[in-house]
Amino acid sequence: MVQHPYGNAEKKGAIVPENPFKDRIKRHLIGEDDDNIRVLEGNGMKTGTVKQILLLTDGCSNQGENPAAMAALAREEGLVVNVIGVMSKDIIDERAMGEIEQIAIAGGGIHQIVYAEQLSQTVQMVTRKAMNETIQGVVNKELQQILGNQVTLEELPPEKRGEIMEVVEDLGETVRMEVLVLVDTSASMKHKLPTVKEALIDLSISLNARSGDNQFAVYIFPGKRAEAELVLDWSPRVESLSKIFEKLTTGGITPTGPAIREAIRHFKDKSSLRRLVNEDDESYREETM
Repeated sequence: MVQHPYGNAEKKGAIVPENPFKDRIKRHLIGEDDDNIRVLEGNGMKTGTVKQILLLTDGCSNQGENPAAMAALAREEGLVVNVIGVMSKDIIDERAMGEIEQIAIAGGGIHQIVYAEQLSQTVQMVTRKAMNETIQGVVNKELQQILGNQVTLEELPPEKRGEIMEVVEDLGETVRMEVLVLVDTSASMKHKLPTVKEALIDLSISLNARSGDNQFAVYIFPGKRAEAELVLDWSPRVESLSKIFEKLTTGGITPTGPAIREAIRHFKDKSSLRRLVNEDDESYREETM
């Protein structure tokens, strides 16, 4: 019988790993040939990917479905919805701020109210913080499977808690990121769009400094012919937004709920395509064996 290394976290009947604690946690989360997380259905992560919707807006929705309800639906689909309210210094809209908070809470994400000049650092902070919280949630769940449901992270000795946070940090550098950005292009956002463009380019540079893969997609709402319009499909970089944003026109309604609904559909389409490709690869391997 191996002596339990976790001090007060010991539980009778628990299977005690002979290897170091940090390695055991990582092996429980990581496949033999994969540096990313592999478990993760229903935790905002699937097959080693953190999937986020990032909503940038400055006002209240006024058409279509309730945006908080759509955010809750996104959460059910394994997506995290983060919201950044881009406000003007001379305007405080309590109703808009309330809606921003409700959307983020329903979507299991983070919300932040900022002035335009603070947007770049806020976008990076919110995206990374939400990623780490998603990873930590998965790690905590797996930790309970290893040590038992009655053991929490807080009950572990300080050195073990530190090792858990190292796992979170390591995975934050290697996990695949898919970020779909929804940009409000209603009339009041006209003078803020150049700042939004720069913030998204800075986000791309920041996330691409990690070793993990990144994919970005960008929708604007309202679009010219629809409630939401795709202006950048999945791509590892967003520099092409410079030319796209120069041609954007602002005005009209603010269909935030429909925009979130469209984001959910776009993620589903990507997953369906990935499954189709995997099935084709599997069929090819079987035929060549």
